[in-house]
Amino acid sequence: MSPTRRTAAIGLLTAGAAALPLGAAQAQAVEEVPGPDDDHTQLSAGEDRFTHMMAPVTINGRGPYQFLLDTGANTSCVSPRLVEELSLEPGPPAMVHTVVGVRERPSFVIDELRVGKRNRRRVRAPALPLKGPGVDGVLGVDWLRGQRLVLDFKTRAIEITSSRADQPEPNRVVVVPARKRLGQLTIVGADLNGVPISALVDSGAQGSLCNKPLRDLVRASEIRRGKAAPPEYVKMESLAGEVFRGETVFLPFLKLGGLHLGNVQVSYADMHVFKIWGLEDKPALVLGMDLLMQFEQVALDFGRSTVRFQFV
Repeated sequence: MSPTRRTAAIGLLTAGAAALPLGAAQAQAVEEVPGPDDDHTQLSAGEDRFTHMMAPVTINGRGPYQFLLDTGANTSCVSPRLVEELSLEPGPPAMVHTVVGVRERPSFVIDELRVGKRNRRRVRAPALPLKGPGVDGVLGVDWLRGQRLVLDFKTRAIEITSSRADQPEPNRVVVVPARKRLGQLTIVGADLNGVPISALVDSGAQGSLCNKPLRDLVRASEIRRGKAAPPEYVKMESLAGEVFRGETVFLPFLKLGGLHLGNVQVSYADMHVFKIWGLEDKPALVLGMDLLMQFEQVALDFGRSTVRFQFV
């Protein structure tokens, strides 16, 4: 069941850019095991108590383990509990960025990470103190190079295929161009009352977030209309257990992938994650699960740099 917008803002868990290792860790070599061009993987997605999609993952031939699927993280990570259970080989420390800041974390080497038919060898994964119950790790988009990921919210399924062209369908399917930053992060265009904004698809965030320029844009509009109210604050927590405070912001009108939404609640905080993406100076929005679940399907094509929104 989808959370209310109020609950989503308070109970926010997001990896955001939870695994953006710097230095040697960022340049890690990942050995990809090739498969046929028509290789197709479809998985039934689990769900944690915050409505994140959970993918069954096999590590070094053991599992399956439940990994939170996070399109906002460009590197997968593991929980300390899983490191201990599997006696993973230590790797060099990595500087890891979260929505709140950056800190050094230990990393560990996974000999084989398998998701359905697809696998990667010698993956170096940072260890994060994940707070979600039953979350063994975070599955970032490092294993989706050039591929297509479909999040089916109607059937609670995850599909991974080769990149392919998507055709729009009137009143049902909208395909929008995207651009990538930091290797794998997908950014799509959106519109707020005629003002273009950047919108980042982040399935690791339960609630949607905005930066200061977008908050200021909304507040200025409220003042002009004589509808400004004292700010309301909510407590939030990152997936790594970092607690911070956010300000509630209501977007009066948001156009996203052909879907028109009104009075959309998001949370603002002066977050490190927008600085990482180079979006601290222009209006930007992180699309969390509360907005993504307004669609029947969302497909991210990392090969063609497009995002496909299919309406319910």
